[in-house]
Amino acid sequence: VYFDNAATSQKPRAVIDRITAYYQTENSNVHRGVHTLSQWATDAYEAGRASVQRFINARHSHEIIFTRGTTESINLVATSFGRARIGAGDNVVISTLEHHSNIVPWQLICEEKGASLRVVPVSEAGVLDLDAYGALLDERTRIVAISHISNALGTINPVRSIIEEAHRRGIPVLLDSAQAVPHEAVDVQALDVDFCAFSGHK
Repeated sequence: VYFDNAATSQKPRAVIDRITAYYQTENSNVHRGVHTLSQWATDAYEAGRASVQRFINARHSHEIIFTRGTTESINLVATSFGRARIGAGDNVVISTLEHHSNIVPWQLICEEKGASLRVVPVSEAGVLDLDAYGALLDERTRIVAISHISNALGTINPVRSIIEEAHRRGIPVLLDSAQAVPHEAVDVQALDVDFCAFSGHK
């Protein structure tokens, strides 16, 4: 039995077979050629994007951005959207339950911009203190970046209410759903989340 699925999971035979078939019969540049193999590869790539769209119920397939994983996705949001919005005196809200990939980018941006990083505490039971969360939000909060499910404790955060509280104040939310997407249905439209980062290898 393999117990380190929070880091990565063993790949199903269907995944291994599909990757093998790609390298045997379709290996080509995606979006960079007009020949048949390139078109096949591009079509398969875009079909994958549409599949992810349906899987998480995104509104449009162009909302799906492929990266190398959750860490790169969070970094992308932090260094583009975050860097453009965060300034001196602003703040970013994260929680004690975050994976380091959802801490370090915000630390760096806050240090660079002269902003503060606010951290939602957890109880002895390992659950977020939602009263403290609400108290940390103010007119200078530029983004909330929070884990959907903790990779260390397995705590399932009440993300719907977390998102609603932030949105009532006009604050966008990034959800680290790396541990959630493989284990429960995640509907990004129902959650009304602004950014949802996850990988395909858990």
